[in-house]
Amino acid sequence: MFALCDANSMYASCEKVFDPSIRNKPVVVLTNNDGCICAACGIAKRMGVGKKFVPYFQVKKELEAAGVVIRSSNYELYADLSQRMMDTCARFAPDINVYSIDECFLNYGKEATAPQEGWDNLASTIRKTVWREVRLPICVGIGPTPTLAKVANHAAKNVSGFTGVAVLDNEDTRKHVLKQLAVTDVWGIGMRLGAKLNALGIHTAWELANRDPSQIRKAFSIIVENTVRELNGEVRHCWETVRVAKKEIYSTRSFGNRVTDYDELRAALAGHAETVSVKLRKQKSVTGSMTLFATNSPHDNGGYVRRSFFHRFTVPTNDTRNILNVIDSAMSQLFQSGVYYYKCGVGLMDLHEQGLFQYDLFNSSNDNPRLMACMDNINSRYGRSTVQMAAKGFEQRFSMKRAFLSPQYTTQWRDIPKIKC
Repeated sequence: MFALCDANSMYASCEKVFDPSIRNKPVVVLTNNDGCICAACGIAKRMGVGKKFVPYFQVKKELEAAGVVIRSSNYELYADLSQRMMDTCARFAPDINVYSIDECFLNYGKEATAPQEGWDNLASTIRKTVWREVRLPICVGIGPTPTLAKVANHAAKNVSGFTGVAVLDNEDTRKHVLKQLAVTDVWGIGMRLGAKLNALGIHTAWELANRDPSQIRKAFSIIVENTVRELNGEVRHCWETVRVAKKEIYSTRSFGNRVTDYDELRAALAGHAETVSVKLRKQKSVTGSMTLFATNSPHDNGGYVRRSFFHRFTVPTNDTRNILNVIDSAMSQLFQSGVYYYKCGVGLMDLHEQGLFQYDLFNSSNDNPRLMACMDNINSRYGRSTVQMAAKGFEQRFSMKRAFLSPQYTTQWRDIPKIKC
């Protein structure tokens, strides 16, 4: 059996944990640079406001009129509360797989028998414990396969008769829920694939579950076949016990304010270079090539400008200093006077596992692993950018715009909640 624990409106719910004054108010959270709506709490959804990915400036007056509380994305807070939620859920199963920032699968094994208190009571206990200890509202769905656990979780949120908990442990319940679930609500079935299934007369999860898996594979893919088999109780989904190393690593972001200065653009690229270097070392890889780009907005009046630069390292590296050195060579091609730069980024490619890479006999590496490890350890313990390269700068006018940012209650000393009693 598998249990899927999923936080309700994760980002908006996190905003309410340490701020009781907004717990009974509609709350929406914005994306990077306060561009679009990315999350809305249940109250906002019931009011019909806070539709996802709508530009904020288009609905600003509507939100103000409805008394909606606006928040910028507070990633530091969300990540910390997510970890607390996962740690709490992990106590209720022998194995856990964190699927995303707001959901995790609990694996009870193929031959798992119902606990003494029953699956429903166990799910309710998990839900109540997360609320009591983390103050995040979650829904719990339990089923014999990961896909059915996803189905159960959807039922716990959206199907009448379920209030935050759903268990598909018998044929009648499975049939009842699958008949009420649109095929596009099944895990892995998107709108485009759903349209093709609709054309074949498959509109519900129940109709998909009753199709011949081998025929579905011929018409679509083995992935859709596995979905059909999982809807019928056959476990086909599995997780890698060791995360596969990435083949490419990128860091890109739009600016909070347009950049027109040479040094500011260089500092922004240096920040991205530092970010990708840390990720590279974390997965114990070295890079053989690197790409950089800088661009303005395609909507600018002066025309669209996109500049890029490619560099191949003589000796693959994961030393931040070597990666930063490339930026000086790239700036002559990337920077153009008079352009209002909107976005830039750095990408590392041609990645190799550090311990297995065969270096050139005549070109020795000048990496300093001990220095890089020292920097990474300090930043891991005391916070990002505690120690950083000077090229990144210290005052960033172009940093991400977060005008409605809430305090980082759990990760910044200055923001620790103060209680007077």
